[in-house]
Amino acid sequence: MPELRNQYTVSELNAQIRFLLEGSFSDIWVTGEISNFHHHPSSGHMYFTMKDGRCEMQCAMFRGNNQYLKFKPSDGMEVRVLGSVSIYEQRGQVQLIVSRMEPAGLGDLFKAFEALKKTLSEEGLFDAIHKKSIPKFPRKIGVITSGSGAALQDILNVLNRRSPQVDILVRSTKVQGDESAQDISNAIQEFNDHGLVDVIIVGRGGGSIEDLWSFNEEIVSRSIFESTIPIISAVGHETDFTIADFVADLRAPTPSIAAELATTPLKDILILLREIEKGFKRVLKGGLEQAWVLTDHLEARISNQQPQKKIQRQVERLTQFEQRLRHGISTTQNHLIEKTKALQKQLTSLGPNQVLDRGYAIALMKNGDLIRNAVDISIGDSFSLKIGNGSFGAEKTTDHPNY
Repeated sequence: MPELRNQYTVSELNAQIRFLLEGSFSDIWVTGEISNFHHHPSSGHMYFTMKDGRCEMQCAMFRGNNQYLKFKPSDGMEVRVLGSVSIYEQRGQVQLIVSRMEPAGLGDLFKAFEALKKTLSEEGLFDAIHKKSIPKFPRKIGVITSGSGAALQDILNVLNRRSPQVDILVRSTKVQGDESAQDISNAIQEFNDHGLVDVIIVGRGGGSIEDLWSFNEEIVSRSIFESTIPIISAVGHETDFTIADFVADLRAPTPSIAAELATTPLKDILILLREIEKGFKRVLKGGLEQAWVLTDHLEARISNQQPQKKIQRQVERLTQFEQRLRHGISTTQNHLIEKTKALQKQLTSLGPNQVLDRGYAIALMKNGDLIRNAVDISIGDSFSLKIGNGSFGAEKTTDHPNY
C-alpha cells in the first residue's frame, strides 16, 4: 500500500489555495468585458463575470467599494478593475474581489481626476471650514447651466412650484466640450461681480465621464472656491461625483434636488410667519398681562401704605417739632432774661456808689490813685475822701498800728 503523504481535506485544500492565491495576486489590474451583471438589491453588492475572447472569471465588488462608482456597470461594458484573487472556499470557486472599477480607455481621465483631487485637497479647497452657509430664504437664485438642457427645466419647475416668490437669473453656458470650463468659470465670476443673487446653482444633467469633465477642470473648481456667493453643485445623477462637488458649499445629487435645497417652500414660509405672528401675540399678551399685574400690585401697595396719610403724619410731627422748638427757645430766653436781671441787680448792689451810700469812703491821693495802705502817704500829706454824697480834703497827721 502506498505511503500517504500531503493529505488534505477539501476544506484544507481550498484554504491553502486561497492563502497562495491571495498572497500572489493582490492589487492587480485586470481588463475585460462585463457579463452576467447583478446588483443585489438588499446587500448592495455587485456580482458579475469578466471575460475576454477565451476565458472568464467570476468577480465580486462589495457595497463599501461600489458605492463610489462614477458610472453604472452593465453587460457588454469594457472595464478595467483593481482587485485581488481569492477563492470562495465553500464552492472551490476562484474569483476576483474588486476594489475599484473604471471604464476601459478612460484610465488617463481617472488619473487626472485623482491627481487634481489630491492637489486641491492638500490645498484645503475641500475643507469644511471654507463652506459657506446656504441662505434659508434667498430672494434671488442664479443658475449656471445649459439654456437648452433638461437640467434647467427641472430646476425651473421645482422653483416655480415650491418658491414662486424667488427671482431666478439664468446664465446659459456650455456644459461640455471645448471652452465649456472657461465659460462656466466666467459665469461664476459674473454673478460675483454684480452681486445680484443670494445663491448659485451650478450643474447639468447626467452623462459619461467625458460629458461631465468640464466640472473636473481646475479653473471651475477654483472659481467655485473663490466665489463669495454660496454655490450648490448639481452635476449629473446621484452616483456622479465631480471635483466641483467637493469644492462647492453644498452638493446636490441632481439638479431638481439642488432647487429644493436652495429654497424654503412658500407654504413653509407662510406657516413660519404664522408661527412668528402667534409668538409675537403671545409675547405681547404676556407683557400686557404682566403690566396689568404689576399695576394692580402697585395700586394695592399704594392703597395699603396710604402715602397721603404718611405725609400728613410727617407734617403733624414737623408742626409738633416746631412748637416744641419755639417753646424751648422762649423758655430759654425768659430764663436768660431773668438771670441777667438778677446779675444786674447783684452787680448794682455791689457797685462802689452803693457801698459809699452805706457810709464807706474812698481815700484818693492828689493824683487820683487809690490809697490802699497807710504807708502809701506820709504824715502831713494831704489827700481827699470820697463819700456817698461828695468828697472833702484831709491831711494825714498820725500813723496807727493795724487793728
